[in-house]
Amino acid sequence: MKELLEYREKLIARLSEATKEFCEVCESFANPFEKVDGDWNVHQIASHTRDVEHLIYSERVRKTLSEDNPHFKSFNADAWMAEHYNKDEPLNKILLDFDANITALCNTLKNIKREDWSRLSNHESAGNELTLQLWVERSLAHIEEHLKALKK
Repeated sequence: MKELLEYREKLIARLSEATKEFCEVCESFANPFEKVDGDWNVHQIASHTRDVEHLIYSERVRKTLSEDNPHFKSFNADAWMAEHYNKDEPLNKILLDFDANITALCNTLKNIKREDWSRLSNHESAGNELTLQLWVERSLAHIEEHLKALKK
């Protein structure tokens, strides 16, 4: 049990650290519209990461905490970007929003009960009995995936 508690503490800490690192790397680019990952530029990656973290992963954590076995639909990130991406939104605002959202998520996670980490949800394509911990792990994996792409 001690190892699991330590793992969760490290998971929260890494989520916060990865967010700060992501923001710093985004800000290090002289041109936020420089292509860095296929057809996407820094600005698009920042916008996408912020939106997915806020609308998907943080929301799944919140609902899993507050509802009994919530059901989640799949999210089409490309369709969302095509419809909602705003190239004129300042990068600084995107990063501030992203950081604030993850800070709020981390604060929530630091204050939940041990058993809350095992609360269940289900997803139309990922299946049943998906824990709150899984959504936090996926959130971190998503941030780190884009952080790695930015560092190439």
